[in-house]
Amino acid sequence: MNTILIIDDQADVRMAAVVALNQIGCHCIEAQGPDEALALLKQTSVNLILLDMNFKLDTTSGEEGLRFLQQLKTQQLTIPVVVMTAWASVDVAVKAMQLGAVDFVEKPWNNIRLISIVQQQLKQQQISHDNACLKAMQPENSDEYIAQSPQMMRLLAQAKRAAQTDASILITGENGTGKSLLAHFIHQHSARKNQRFVSVNIGAIAPSLFESELFGHKKGAFTDAKEDRLGRFEIANGGTLFLDEIATLPLELQSKMLRVLESQEFEVLGSSQTQQANVRIIAATNAEIASSIEQGEFRRDLFFRINTIELHIPPLRERPEDIIALSTHLLAIHSQKYQRKGLVFSAQAQMRLTQYEWPGNVRELSHCIERAVIMSDNNEIMASDLSLTPTSTASSVAFPLVPLEELEKQMILKAIAEFDGNVIAAGDFLGLSKSAIYRRIEKHQLDLKDLDN
Repeated sequence: MNTILIIDDQADVRMAAVVALNQIGCHCIEAQGPDEALALLKQTSVNLILLDMNFKLDTTSGEEGLRFLQQLKTQQLTIPVVVMTAWASVDVAVKAMQLGAVDFVEKPWNNIRLISIVQQQLKQQQISHDNACLKAMQPENSDEYIAQSPQMMRLLAQAKRAAQTDASILITGENGTGKSLLAHFIHQHSARKNQRFVSVNIGAIAPSLFESELFGHKKGAFTDAKEDRLGRFEIANGGTLFLDEIATLPLELQSKMLRVLESQEFEVLGSSQTQQANVRIIAATNAEIASSIEQGEFRRDLFFRINTIELHIPPLRERPEDIIALSTHLLAIHSQKYQRKGLVFSAQAQMRLTQYEWPGNVRELSHCIERAVIMSDNNEIMASDLSLTPTSTASSVAFPLVPLEELEKQMILKAIAEFDGNVIAAGDFLGLSKSAIYRRIEKHQLDLKDLDN
């Protein structure tokens, strides 16, 4: 239900507006003047303001109304305002519009016009909100899990049971095992499936932008805040929020995350209004959080908050029964992508797929099959098309003979790509601290956009 704040010093005018707007299902709150209205705005979230322009100072200038609009602007309260005036003053209306008012209505008003203006502005506000949500959201893979192994069948059964509740879930597993896909699987089997599924990679957020990314900000809240931004908690309202790589959250920011998870409340940067966080939390990590807790790098109370239920995805090498089923599924996807109809695996190729250890798990399997689809000469994928050997492991990769500086540069780019843009996780894999890997990125003048090439 939309909430309208009516600001007028005449009780009968406020009552007339309430009666008119109740007809279209609006909830109205009233204030006798600007000061009372500002106090209400600190406690209540409203969708639109109806503002009288003249109060007690005089009857024609609109000075008090203009001052109120300026105060809204100063406090970065971006609420649509429709001004009301008993004097058909074009100058006052123009000044009000310059200060951010969206429309005006003359008193005594025609109820049909008043209702039309309010409905139009509420609709525009909803469109703007939805567009911001769509802009901030990234498309998610909605495929079901392809699984035949007993381990995965048990895991999916557990995931479906957990999905029926709103309990927080922690998904663990190696890189490339499909943690984000399992999170989406849980969302699709939950009561929130018709609401938004919003994903955020914690490791890819700069600490200075954490609050803005998660909770949003108002225009002017900080130097570069040139427009309002919706946070992920607000975008996911009513749905599921997936916090990937939760173990990379800096210790100094973990208390902020704990607070919103415990209270289910948060404030947008630059706003004093408290909002509700009606979201279902699913977190994921490839790290051993227990070890991080012992080392003082992760809060124990936050760990308990995010893992009411813990689901572990086994690596692909521990469930060979799934390899051929996954490979066939991925072959169909990549064949369609590259318009290569009728492709099948030879018997030798299937044997090679099952003999390989897949240190990169399903992600590596997908890359391997995509490459084979592109490079194969006929409709049968041969073992040689896979470019694999039965004993291949992560430690047996052969490097070309290149200068050490170039090799370091390529390894950093490769590691960051492997960890889906998570610089900190890539640094951990390479044995580099957070500051060390950023120094090397600066040293080599790496443009992380290269990862898309």
